[in-house]
Amino acid sequence: MEITSFEQFELNRQLLNAVAELGYTEPTPIQQQTIPLSLGNHDVLGIAQTGTGKTAAYLLPILMKIKYPQGSAPRALIMAPTRELVMQINEAVSELGKYTGLRHLALYGGLGPKTQIETLRKGVDLLVATPGRFMDLYRLGEIVTKDIRTLVLDEADKMMDMGFMPQIRSILEIIPTKRQNLLFSATFGGRVERLSAEFLEAPVKVEVTPQASTAEMVSQVIYEVPNFRTKINLLDYLINKDAFQRVIIFARTKTTAENIYKFLARKVVETDKIRVIHANKGQNTRINAMDAFKEGNVQVLVATDVAARGIDVAEVSHVINFDLPLIYEDYVHRIGRTGRANHAGAAITFLTMAEEYHVQKIERIIRMTIPREPLPANVEVTETPFDEQQAMLREIDEQRRKDNPEFMGAFHDKKAKNLPPGKARSIAQAKETGAKKPLSRTSGPRSGGAGHKTGGAKRSGSRGGRR
Repeated sequence: MEITSFEQFELNRQLLNAVAELGYTEPTPIQQQTIPLSLGNHDVLGIAQTGTGKTAAYLLPILMKIKYPQGSAPRALIMAPTRELVMQINEAVSELGKYTGLRHLALYGGLGPKTQIETLRKGVDLLVATPGRFMDLYRLGEIVTKDIRTLVLDEADKMMDMGFMPQIRSILEIIPTKRQNLLFSATFGGRVERLSAEFLEAPVKVEVTPQASTAEMVSQVIYEVPNFRTKINLLDYLINKDAFQRVIIFARTKTTAENIYKFLARKVVETDKIRVIHANKGQNTRINAMDAFKEGNVQVLVATDVAARGIDVAEVSHVINFDLPLIYEDYVHRIGRTGRANHAGAAITFLTMAEEYHVQKIERIIRMTIPREPLPANVEVTETPFDEQQAMLREIDEQRRKDNPEFMGAFHDKKAKNLPPGKARSIAQAKETGAKKPLSRTSGPRSGGAGHKTGGAKRSGSRGGRR
């Protein structure tokens, strides 16, 4: 039976009223498939990118099951990898459960646990938590797990990337084995598959889009740039265009994010219209920046990947990848910040020669070639400083070594090209046979022999004569 309305799900009136107030009319594909399965107590493996409505897909069945406040110990647990995502999920619980009276709490690090402990002691029905903070409070004896009957792992691929598997396994050991499990991930690689086999019991797999695919509503383009300064010039040119109304700029490092922020705040965007968030920013600073961006009071948000999965804003016009991520699946999550809720969006990537290696890997994952466009004529292309050029060449060498451990480096290749053909061939043959050094036609044995000694004497004398 085709599901075209939330009224077709077996949800109580409190939830349906909240859904209607939020303006949701027709369930998304993952909601259509997941909600009936979850209500039927099946374990579910959901493969869905961000912006597909997966949070409501697991929250609505959970809220329906626990229905009303009861006891003091949590009955459902949702795990997420970052504090931003935990806060986002907890906010969704507030919105969808506003008429249920259910007590819920977000647990995450970055601030003292005192307030969280006080709330736990008053009693909660549902917990949303990062693995680390959950285990910290459990070890303090503040979390009782005996009543947990539903467990959700959201963004499972990211949790594994961030090294949370030991904590997750510890959590699985301390909660009841008789429970319903739901695992959601944007990708379904080997690690997620192994985790699902370990974590889920006879799961039903729901995959609403090809794994690791990029959003259909997002147009993508690459600009090839020679260096950091030209990236800044291109950013300057783009941000000044009227279409760039609400923009997220992703940088690979905290230092780069700060440099971008300082440049834009100084020359391009009004200071109160731009914010930067990364791991060194305090929790309150990050929360305030995210809230201001969601409310439309901030035009530009500069962020590292700490924010790639924690921003749920319907009308982000553009995502700019100032740098490409080194965890390639994060490209999907970055550009998934735009093109949400059936709004069109654009993703722009700046690409240096050292990042060409990474974009090829990303294109394999998303199974498409990202279009490339020439730099706009008004963008100044600066000369690459020597230090930056050398750093990029070293990075390219490291990339080539990853794919070919026998690669000697660009310097060795260049040296071989400048040798006479016969000498270059002997070096190449020596590499193939494993010899440490090719022998010349006139050289004798490496140890012993008058010829060897005589040759050494001649070379010494020759050098002395030149002096």
